[in-house]
Amino acid sequence: MTTGLDRLRELRTRGLLEKEYDRVPALLADESGTGGAGTPPGAGADAAAAGRLLAGLDPDAVLAHHPRTPVVTVAVTGQSTVGHVVDPLRGELARHGLLLRAVLGEHGTYLRDLTGPGGELHGAAPDLTLCLLDAETVFGEIPAVWRAEDVEVAGDEVLRRCAGLADRAPGTLVLNTVPLPRAYSHQLLDHRSRALLGAVWREFNARLLRLTASAARLVVIDLEPLVGEGGPVTDPRLARYAKVQLGAELLAAYAREAAHLARALRGMTRKCLVLDLDNTLWDGVLGERGPDGVAAAGTLRGEAFGAFQKCVKQLGSQGVLLAVSSKNDEGPVRAALRGHPDLVLREEDFVRINANWEPKDGNLADIAHRLDIATDALVFADDSPAERAQVRFGAPGVAVVPLDEEPALHVTRLLADGWFDTLRLTDEDRARTGDYHRQRERRALHESSGSHEEFLRALGVRVELGPPRPHEFARLSQLTLRTNQFNLTGGGHQESELVPLAADPDRHLLLAARTADRFGDNGLVGAVLGTFTDGELHLDNMWLSCRVLARGVEQACLAVLLGRARDLGLSAVTARYVPTARNHRVRDFYPSCGFTEVPSRAAGDGTVEFRHDLARVPEVPGHVHVTETFGGRPADELR
Repeated sequence: MTTGLDRLRELRTRGLLEKEYDRVPALLADESGTGGAGTPPGAGADAAAAGRLLAGLDPDAVLAHHPRTPVVTVAVTGQSTVGHVVDPLRGELARHGLLLRAVLGEHGTYLRDLTGPGGELHGAAPDLTLCLLDAETVFGEIPAVWRAEDVEVAGDEVLRRCAGLADRAPGTLVLNTVPLPRAYSHQLLDHRSRALLGAVWREFNARLLRLTASAARLVVIDLEPLVGEGGPVTDPRLARYAKVQLGAELLAAYAREAAHLARALRGMTRKCLVLDLDNTLWDGVLGERGPDGVAAAGTLRGEAFGAFQKCVKQLGSQGVLLAVSSKNDEGPVRAALRGHPDLVLREEDFVRINANWEPKDGNLADIAHRLDIATDALVFADDSPAERAQVRFGAPGVAVVPLDEEPALHVTRLLADGWFDTLRLTDEDRARTGDYHRQRERRALHESSGSHEEFLRALGVRVELGPPRPHEFARLSQLTLRTNQFNLTGGGHQESELVPLAADPDRHLLLAARTADRFGDNGLVGAVLGTFTDGELHLDNMWLSCRVLARGVEQACLAVLLGRARDLGLSAVTARYVPTARNHRVRDFYPSCGFTEVPSRAAGDGTVEFRHDLARVPEVPGHVHVTETFGGRPADELR
């Protein structure tokens, strides 16, 4: 059987890797792949092997053929030899459509690499800086004859250094917890001392993990779950002779986690999990056996399905939207979800239930349309190879989770790719399912209204526009990174980038838009970023969640902004539109609000520049009630 790796090898042999890099993600998602370390069987081709095949890629040549390919610059350093992580990392990133630029630090020089501003790592301006810690990071600091107390002292010093690195390292710094090798623990002969060393070591790792609570640009990957599911931590021969302290399987699993982090940093977190039902969510086929013939508890296999449902419900509680695409009649499906005694998941847990006999790629497109999200925000889990293949062909943007006849592996396979991983969870995330249920109520109001204008008047839209509050920066960053449709210039900002902008109101304008209506509070759904220069305000970007598009919120925010600019005596407001794969619907947003197109200084990228002279400022739409709180001043009621 020809695998995805075989086809990738053929592209390399023919010299077509750069030209056909857009095919690589599909090749590496091929279920006929071998599976790699940390990868469940059937979840994709071996990442390290793929990374070696892609090692000779010229990133600039890839971008010449595919200019919209997201590039992730990763600096790699550590206590020991860490270059072996690059191949699996390159393969994992390629599997997700990302392109790696790697910068390697020198052996054992991680402190200099991360703290020297003139060094190669800082000069590369990496998105991620991976600093791999290992046991030698601590044990290298202890005397030749040692006790557990000496290890505790050394660990304290390492933690002090790590805390200092978080603010000085370039990009987002990634550290890791450190496994305790038996080769050290069993140098202590008495069990009491070994127990004390184990406690000291676990406290060291716990304190390392807790550093993330106070450092916005620090992530710590916990290696303990990876060690628990993988092979040995190290190969003693490589550790001794080549200073490779972390083994190939562990590095491959670590690279997988790092790739998920890189994807989250780029705002590529998926939003909705779409589930099959028969032999996916429950044991049995509802249409053949009836509700009494399916199980998610009470039997050996049923218990495995019940555990899967608990996992899915846990994801849903953290903002993952849940939907169903099942070849069944809708009535029995809804009846089972309402009343079957085995089920953990109920009808109200799902924001959309498509139970019919139509092809599943069409159902997935319908679900995305109904939720107003793109199909590449979907993850689809199904036990049928034929259905998965059909979705891969008909809806290639959808991430597919390959389940099979062994339900005990469902949880492992669902979580393997970290599709829903995010840097930080917000209140808006936890409330998302309720928000989408309220969207149904809004849709019902719209359908019962005589016109869109009548619907808007009945909706009662309220907008609060003002500086972000201290607890809102995580959500604000998430919004800029994940918003694709109403994103005027593309891209977004990390939390660590937004905080200093808000702290400099004389040069920068950063506003958050919060909305509500008769059906409830939508939370923080919009953002404006601008720069004051030469008596003008330049709008660097505007973002608005797709959940509130076409309700006048965007026009209201811009009208308020233009009015405030005029009141401040500014001569003009300028802006630009940069086309992306998703934002074509906002191409005419600025002209619709009175901006005039002016000659663009950009060459050939489709950028359009605009200017508003503030002579005639548009009014806030009549159906929108706006409260603005610029600069912490008392609220001004504009309408």
